Amino acid sequence: MAKKTNYSFQKNEREKLRQKKKQEKQGRKQDAKDRKAAIKESGEDIDPDIAHLDPGPQTRNESEE
Repeated sequence: MAKKTNYSFQKNEREKLRQKKKQEKQGRKQDAKDRKAAIKESGEDIDPDIAHLDPGPQTRNESEE
């Protein structure tokens, strides 16, 4: 019976690692998709970081003049 070569073992390990990374990436993509869906369901289409800002021209400070 022939021994398994080191090359095929390494190749098998690389393939397992590639599949593991692919599953992790799919999980991250699904999480992002779920977060986006939750935002749409809540009715908030505005980024929370800029929600408090008013659109339009901004007032000038006296120090800027």
